Amino acid sequence: MVSDIPEPSPSPRPLRRWRVEPDGTRAARPHSPSAGPRARRRPRLLFVNQYYWPDHASTAQHLTDLAESLADRGYECHVLCARGRYEPGAEPPPARDERNGVTIHRVRATSLGRGSVLKRMTDYLSFYVGAILTALTLPRFDVVVTLTTPPLIGLVGTLLRRLRGSCQVYWSMDLHPDASLALGQMSRRNPVVALLSWLSDAIYRRSDRVVVLGPYMADRIRAKGVRDSRMVEIPVWSRRDEVFPLPREGHPMREALGLSDKFVVMYSGNLGLAHSASEFLEAARRLRDRDDIVFLFVGGGPRLREVKEAKQAEGLENIRLLDYVPREQLHESLTVADAHLVSMRSEMTGIVVPGKLYGAMASERPVLFVGPDHSETADTIRRAGCGVTVRLGEPGPLVEAIELLSSHPELSAEMGRKGRSSFLDEFERLSCCDRWADLIGELVGDLRPASVPGGPAVVVPSAA
Repeated sequence: MVSDIPEPSPSPRPLRRWRVEPDGTRAARPHSPSAGPRARRRPRLLFVNQYYWPDHASTAQHLTDLAESLADRGYECHVLCARGRYEPGAEPPPARDERNGVTIHRVRATSLGRGSVLKRMTDYLSFYVGAILTALTLPRFDVVVTLTTPPLIGLVGTLLRRLRGSCQVYWSMDLHPDASLALGQMSRRNPVVALLSWLSDAIYRRSDRVVVLGPYMADRIRAKGVRDSRMVEIPVWSRRDEVFPLPREGHPMREALGLSDKFVVMYSGNLGLAHSASEFLEAARRLRDRDDIVFLFVGGGPRLREVKEAKQAEGLENIRLLDYVPREQLHESLTVADAHLVSMRSEMTGIVVPGKLYGAMASERPVLFVGPDHSETADTIRRAGCGVTVRLGEPGPLVEAIELLSSHPELSAEMGRKGRSSFLDEFERLSCCDRWADLIGELVGDLRPASVPGGPAVVVPSAA
């Protein structure tokens, strides 16, 4: 049941380690406008992304965690984001704000939503213009961290690197237009698409550091011409104080939903084009006569329409649907599940890394992954022993895994404990933000705040 395919061989990319130069001298910054002495001050960091608090988008949540963590460490942190909300029609937050030590600059941008490509492109374009104009009016930043929403927003970092001498860090949450090409939404023969691909690759190559989410994503970015010495692997995370185990018995949300005596198989979050839903639906069909098993979909996304249509057309009463829940209720929502569903299409390997895996692991519930055998998600599940991996297009093993876990609660509990342990070791906010602090500390050199331990450091490849 659990995939017995051997783990892929280690990546040829050399491991990276942090150390001071052997002679004790301070290494120069990767990109520095001057080498002379500077008066000590708080280093200034700028983060650029379309979404930030209070949006519930995944990139908004992770960026909020990181910016506030670095502000706590003594950095002067600023965020440049869109003033519109992730949900169309919501009241926009103020143009300038401060929260937990982070100064937020929100630029006007349309908020038409994701209903069509035209609406999404309009939202992107309006944010591009506002972000570039606003960035040029702000003071110089020592480090500019750009995410990948919207695509090509890294150009803001490239521009500030060129004009202001800032260090540029590209936080690669996903790859564009690679995703659209992989899904067949764009053609490489289109000259506009070819230009966008060239421009995207150039942003990666010109960045001082590229933060990747895993080794398969690193492989794709290496193919763009980015040197190994410029790549740093830091996964996304969940938070132990937000997602923590709750017992099945007496669970308030399970009782409120009438699921106290059910085995709940949950898909939580965005069910997008990068994911597969057909295996979930077929499993629901085959288990429709099992009154004790319920499939619960919480969230939204383009492929959720398939689930809704199948439920209505086929009378699948064992499928239930809920809207997104607020972040502060995640511990209740995720622990409603007895097992979590995660999926990813094969062609998206290295392009996206489903972050919902880490919330599932944090909830101390087993994970059922439908996707490629070799990917960040499958490798993590096998390494942690926290669930079952199933190949795409094979709903039979998924059904067997659900029936096995529903009839062997001790096995389910053991997988859940292993997942929680692995989450705390590798994918918890504090440890991941520590790795970010190491990276930023390297780039700012002698401007490093006193609250960040250790002296100036450089990154070197390990010995072969």
